[in-house]
Amino acid sequence: MYSVKKNPKIDFLNEAKLGLVSVIIPTFNRSRLLQLAINSVLNQSYKQIELIIINDGSTDDTKQVLNSYKNQLKIIHQENQGVSKARNAGLEVSSGEWIAFLDSDDTWLERKIEEQIKKLKDSDLFINHTQEIWIRNGVKVNPKQKHFKFDGSNFEDNLDICRISPSSVIIHRQVFEKLGGFDINLPACEDYDLWLRVSNLFEVQYLDKQFVCKTGGHEDQLSRKYFGMDRFRIVALAKMILNEDLTDDRKLNILNEIKKKLKVYLKGCQKRNKTKEIEFFKDLLEKCEKKLKV
Repeated sequence: MYSVKKNPKIDFLNEAKLGLVSVIIPTFNRSRLLQLAINSVLNQSYKQIELIIINDGSTDDTKQVLNSYKNQLKIIHQENQGVSKARNAGLEVSSGEWIAFLDSDDTWLERKIEEQIKKLKDSDLFINHTQEIWIRNGVKVNPKQKHFKFDGSNFEDNLDICRISPSSVIIHRQVFEKLGGFDINLPACEDYDLWLRVSNLFEVQYLDKQFVCKTGGHEDQLSRKYFGMDRFRIVALAKMILNEDLTDDRKLNILNEIKKKLKVYLKGCQKRNKTKEIEFFKDLLEKCEKKLKV
């Protein structure tokens, strides 16, 4: 896990502290797309950037691609351990006051970081995210209504699905020092888990501009790798009830969301004769209900 260190309170009037942004790109076997992602960071109008690439055990020509950038990058090579460990490894070596993530199949428009820093400078908030352009199989698509993004204290708005894209955020490092990094035990929906923890304690600022180009449809996306993605969201929700300091209202809202997701997911398990999973999630629900004494 990302270690917790003590830092002084943020001084938003201090230009030096608003300076360096550490950008973390985890990657696995995406050398062609990776170049586009890296170039979109290097071409940012905001120049105080530390770019960290975590090569998560790639077996293609990723190493050669990274070597072509010479001293423009900070590079970590590790065995394939998944996106959460990769991002956490980037956090460990980062030195910026602000942290930004970019998935290796996404790109940024050139004024993304500059506009986010400007907006954060006029506030006392710790996190900002932006709107995105969605490309699926080479075609631009419009997000559905359920993907609508929110400003402010938006914990309840994040319960159903993940509304904050890792590629869109910039976060003050003290958020991670307080909450830790990404959960390495979740093979997917690790971002959903983090944004639940973040939005429970921090107000999230939203910049309604399309500064991220998100590409999808390729075979290696996690959303295409696993059956029943909601099972990872259910685990994340249960963690909140069992381990986090929440208001009673939020605990009940989480429990209701767990029940709603389980109703759909367990039907799928029954069709596939996944007996062990049915038992596991029924037991998890019972533990959550006991915690809330309902």
